[in-house]
Amino acid sequence: MSTAAVELVGLSKSFGDVSAVDSIDLRIEDGEFFSMLGPSGSGKTTVLRMIAGFERPSGGTVRLAGDDVTTRPPFARDVNTVFQDYALFPHMDVLTNVEYGLRVQRVPRAERREQAMAALDAVQLGGLGDRRPTQLSGGQRQRVALARALVNRPKVLLLDEPLGALDLKLRRAMQLELKELQREVGITFVFVTHDQEEALTMSDRIAVFRDGRIEQVATPAELYEFPTTPFVAGFVGTSNLLTGDAARAVLGRAGTFSIRPEKIHLDPEAGLYSGAGHTTARGTVADVVYLGSVNHYLVELDAGPTVTVLRQNLHGSTDQSMSRRGQPVNVGWADEHVIDLSDPPHEKETP
Repeated sequence: MSTAAVELVGLSKSFGDVSAVDSIDLRIEDGEFFSMLGPSGSGKTTVLRMIAGFERPSGGTVRLAGDDVTTRPPFARDVNTVFQDYALFPHMDVLTNVEYGLRVQRVPRAERREQAMAALDAVQLGGLGDRRPTQLSGGQRQRVALARALVNRPKVLLLDEPLGALDLKLRRAMQLELKELQREVGITFVFVTHDQEEALTMSDRIAVFRDGRIEQVATPAELYEFPTTPFVAGFVGTSNLLTGDAARAVLGRAGTFSIRPEKIHLDPEAGLYSGAGHTTARGTVADVVYLGSVNHYLVELDAGPTVTVLRQNLHGSTDQSMSRRGQPVNVGWADEHVIDLSDPPHEKETP
């Protein structure tokens, strides 16, 4: 097995009586775009800060490229960090900002200028080196921060919710740019976010955090299609969870189950879901949530629970969709799309 870019073994961190990170094991491969996803307070940023050296672990080991760096200070680790607020020097122009790390390393002026200009070219800001950060847009400042972090060619780049301050349209554009940049430079990216769409869009693999522990590590597709816990099913995308009496009434068996809204069909064709391997149910449309290209139908099943059904707005008008409130409806799904989450393992890693 090749040496991991980042390896965490039994890593823990406590602040007084509060356990922020609870003995996690994690392996991030060289050249991966790896995301740590979870709600606020789940421990993901604390883990990132321990990798960077800004926090000292209460227990466990941090290895970078096989070397134990647990007690090394940040400047002695071959990593760089990009923060949400970018942390650019406002009194310096863009080129000088990017050069700063090289200047600290006493790289000769001509050489560091050449490297800084190449880094700006890599993030498509080659002509803006003489501007101040205050003269740039949010997306441009983000790219300057990336150029400054990349110019030293670290083995690992740590990104702490770097797109959080951008508006939705720019954030989505930067997601694609960031992934393309990572492919080009070939550096391991470790990305912290609470935005599930962001993680699914960019990552090779994702670790889902909850209460200081890792619930599941998997590729985006595996994480969405095959969650191993109710928390992952509910946090990564929208999911219908059926448990207890609801599961028995709808599925005919006890346990905890998940069905994604897009897997449920509204008004299935007669006979389409009547055979073996399919389930149908009757209900009433309690509400319709209009989301532009799609609608979410909240259907109260006669058997008791309410499920969300996603339907694309391919045909018909918005008024027609909204008029279905209070109307009876049939829903159906293939049984293979029902995910059994009964007695799941607390943590499961997909190779």
